[in-house]
Amino acid sequence: MTWTLPNILTTLRLLAAPAVAVMFLYFTRPYADWFALLLFVGAAVTDWFDGYIARNWKQVTKIGTMLDPIADKAMVVIALMVIVGYSSMSPWLVLPATMILFREVFVSGLREFLGDTAGTLKVTRLAKWKTTTQMIAIAVLFAQGVFEHYFGMSIFGMDTQLWIAILEGREDDVLGLRWKYNGMVWAGHVGIWLLWIAAALTLVTGFDYLYKSIPYLKDER
Repeated sequence: MTWTLPNILTTLRLLAAPAVAVMFLYFTRPYADWFALLLFVGAAVTDWFDGYIARNWKQVTKIGTMLDPIADKAMVVIALMVIVGYSSMSPWLVLPATMILFREVFVSGLREFLGDTAGTLKVTRLAKWKTTTQMIAIAVLFAQGVFEHYFGMSIFGMDTQLWIAILEGREDDVLGLRWKYNGMVWAGHVGIWLLWIAAALTLVTGFDYLYKSIPYLKDER
């Protein structure tokens, strides 16, 4: 392997993918959420830098071209697994996460089957937007996890306490709880909507790749 700077960044991003999950094994929350968020954001930033440097410094290599999409998929898949497993909002996340995981497995299998003709499935501009949206959505959802555990309760628990404070007329508590609750709801809802948008883009690009590969899937007569 040629250890160019882009390849080093890609390798670090590949190693960061399982490290996101490991954070939740060795650290208590909210520290695990903080570390996972910082690790994920740092890895997402390197995704842009390694490609930019490789193109502009003319350091594009075969190993880097192979590892880059693998690192991206590993980051997204492992992060989604962690978020769905630990988030109190996971019922709203299961379907878009499933759509994203299904598409990634399907397209990877399609590329493996096509072999030498896999160049037909070149990464499109829409696919790049899909990856960017996925990264942003996951970062926001990790941030929501930080909010959730920093304030010591889930959105649903905060909602219950807020209504109790309102009914009991505790105005000071209502103001404090409302500020915390609004911050958590904002992060959670934005993350969910972004993940649904990413899932939609994921399916569109998946169908696009399938359509392009149909001529290579037909049996010869």
